[in-house]
Amino acid sequence: MMEDELVPRLPVNSKSIDFQNWHISYLKSHILKSICIKGQDGNCNQGDDECCELCTYRYALELPHLPDMVFHKNKLILKHKDGAILEFLPMDALRLVENGKHSLQVACAQEWKESRPECHMEEKFKPFDWTFTTTYQGTMNDKFRVEDSDQELNRCKLMQREKILFYHDLTLFEDELHDNGISSCSVKIRVMPSGFFVLLRHFLRVDNVLLKMHDTRFHFEIENSYIFKEYTQREATYSELKNAPPPFFTVPNDIENYIPIKERKTYKLYFK
Repeated sequence: MMEDELVPRLPVNSKSIDFQNWHISYLKSHILKSICIKGQDGNCNQGDDECCELCTYRYALELPHLPDMVFHKNKLILKHKDGAILEFLPMDALRLVENGKHSLQVACAQEWKESRPECHMEEKFKPFDWTFTTTYQGTMNDKFRVEDSDQELNRCKLMQREKILFYHDLTLFEDELHDNGISSCSVKIRVMPSGFFVLLRHFLRVDNVLLKMHDTRFHFEIENSYIFKEYTQREATYSELKNAPPPFFTVPNDIENYIPIKERKTYKLYFK
């Protein structure tokens, strides 16, 4: 038996579909390792060809600490035959985490920092958003033409029963905030005969303090030459949600309608 056959392979899953001049694909893989290849206290040299994946992320983002789980290879890609590309990437999502701003200060913030000794590098890292809140809305290339819109998302059409041609749900990153809640960023896609729908969501729950939800929805209908995009920011304190059933706080789809919208923007993304 070859030596390589004794080493367990980390799981990788991928799938694609060609739909209405779009090539849609995803890659799903393991989480980013939490220790550098040089050991617990080691670091690769920046710019080295053999720099490990963990250090590559650290140098690119310059955050005091990464989320507990970063699915660094997970990605969803939609490519149109005319060159427009829409991607959903963990690195790009984490680039929008605030580094250098005072962020939410609650009782568990200090506990969270104490659980991560790296966060005491105050000379290099100023206060950063330990909740990993991101306003990421996907990554588009310059083949798209973006226009503001006053259109509404066609929720009635999305609720119609249709055959599902392609579906997947990917996590980009997640952190349990040292057992004080959760911060997660995920993207899911559904392809039907009438078009496709993508939901990119960042969900933040700081237990007994705050809930935030940043959603970006993309809806393509086959008769259109554009993708409709809706971006919403929801936010509420626990005291403002006293009428919400307690079990809903852990299920984003259930708590969503209880959290008021603070910002909403809509666009048309023309790809031809």
